[in-house]
Amino acid sequence: MRIRVFDSEREAAATCAQRIVRAVAARPSLVLGLPTGRTPLNVYRELVELFTRGGLDWAQVRTFNLDEFLGVSPDDAGSFRAYMERHLFQHVNLSPANIQFLDGAVEDAEAECARYEARLAEAGGLDLVLLGLGSNGHLAFNEPADGLRARCHRTRLSRQTREASLMLFGDDPSRVPMEALTLGMASILQARQALLLAFGEAKAEAVRGMVEGPVSPRCPASFLQLHPDVEVWLDPAAARAL
Repeated sequence: MRIRVFDSEREAAATCAQRIVRAVAARPSLVLGLPTGRTPLNVYRELVELFTRGGLDWAQVRTFNLDEFLGVSPDDAGSFRAYMERHLFQHVNLSPANIQFLDGAVEDAEAECARYEARLAEAGGLDLVLLGLGSNGHLAFNEPADGLRARCHRTRLSRQTREASLMLFGDDPSRVPMEALTLGMASILQARQALLLAFGEAKAEAVRGMVEGPVSPRCPASFLQLHPDVEVWLDPAAARAL
């Protein structure tokens, strides 16, 4: 792991956006794994600004989002698909055919996971994956457990994760789904490059477990220690326990 501590979250986001610009310039058909939540919001703002100024052409880029709530339709305001439309997709020239997303409204969750995994394999896997970090150490919706699933799967969300998602559902706990669909750990770890962002004191203990703790399914992010090309970008508050 290569650790970098920035003076501020905004500085890290701007640098991350420039990293994506360079990656797309080197490979216009880049396969990019994208997260949701609060952490990447400033990154998406920077990317939209760069596109507006003519600094990034998304025409050939292919995207795979990491997860989606189960039982939530893509047009539901609380869905991750709606989040991505609001914060990135509708503001840049991504081709709709190049946007891959899990459908949380399907009746057969297992078949949907198999379909998504097959589409990722057809694309050749992720070239670059952006990651956030759950306060309990989760990656995507791979929650702490006795064992982790390698491939795309249905998962039950922890209380901490559901609480972190309240903002998407009007701060109403009863509306936050109990389950989700997520890429598995192998799909994430097989990305050719990984870049994880974590900000704020609430992430400090999870950062320590990820970087310094044993590799354990009780801290899914600790498996990034096994990745050959991963960078961890933090602000001082998130880095305080290192």
